[in-house]
Amino acid sequence: MGTRVFVTGGAGYIGSHVVKALGERGYDVLVYDNLSTGHREMVLHGELVVGDLGDLGLLERTLERFRPDAVMHFAASIQVEESVREPLAYYRNNTLNAVGLLERVLKTGSAGRGGPRSTGSRGPGADGSRGVPPFIFSSTAAVYGVPERIPVDENAPLAPINPYGCSKMMVERVLNDLASAKRRFRFVALRYFNVAGADGEGRIGQRYREATHLITRALKTAKGEHGKLRIFGADYDTPDGTCVRDYIHVDDLAEAHLLALEYLLGGGKSDVFNCGYGHGYSVREVVKEAKAVTGVDFPVEETGRRAGDPPSLVADSRKIKERLGWNPERDDLRRIVQTAWSWEKKLTPPP
Repeated sequence: MGTRVFVTGGAGYIGSHVVKALGERGYDVLVYDNLSTGHREMVLHGELVVGDLGDLGLLERTLERFRPDAVMHFAASIQVEESVREPLAYYRNNTLNAVGLLERVLKTGSAGRGGPRSTGSRGPGADGSRGVPPFIFSSTAAVYGVPERIPVDENAPLAPINPYGCSKMMVERVLNDLASAKRRFRFVALRYFNVAGADGEGRIGQRYREATHLITRALKTAKGEHGKLRIFGADYDTPDGTCVRDYIHVDDLAEAHLLALEYLLGGGKSDVFNCGYGHGYSVREVVKEAKAVTGVDFPVEETGRRAGDPPSLVADSRKIKERLGWNPERDDLRRIVQTAWSWEKKLTPPP
């Protein structure tokens, strides 16, 4: 029996690509997802349990049955603008549900079957923890807010400017405090920059009911699902006045998760890593690329700034490359947009 990985939110966009990579590498996977934004058919490997993180009874029973060797936590609300309108929903889903998950993970422990990739025995440690599986957390560059320096590294102050970023920052603080209190608990938090693209074989991709990601909205506009693409803010202190973001292909991000998993299973210490390419593109540059890939000169409307958007977010990703050996292979905006377009053309427009 292979190493067991419990994945919350594994039917969603990023989670499903990580589940795909885990399955292809021979890991045993159990996906726990309420399918509020995820889709059953996106889970290409392992078992799917349909359940909400707020259902602590089902969550605990599932963990007790599966006894994971590691946990990956993706389940979260992710829309910045929505978080500004509905902050309590974000603190409940992103922060409180993460605390509930961590409590159940510590309570149930891991399979502890021994061997080089096990997390340890089932016996209690000096602090009372029992074979605690390592934890990989899906964090975000939004924890940085408006960084003083670009590119931003992991030592920059955390100063989020929206409830989404705050809710993720709070979980990072919980993880740090927990690792200090429970010496056998170890974690990696991966701070994503702008994730885009789709599976290179066209099996899975973004399927949000209300897509807010720029590339996806641009492609849906090219398909005719939207009458025009709105650009939020053209007066930022950036080269062309529009926001600049570091776009990372979802398959390169999935590889970062597997490297983090191997690092923790090999006894690595708790740590935080940026996941980005180290250079950014403006909104106007992305729109230009989307028009080139699709061959559609779709309408674009420039409007006012959107609440909670920093002018520029670009990663300093040297740490993950040096410590984990991450070597991204898809650092090309044209390739990112092309894979997203190939996937988008497969989707039936909503009624």
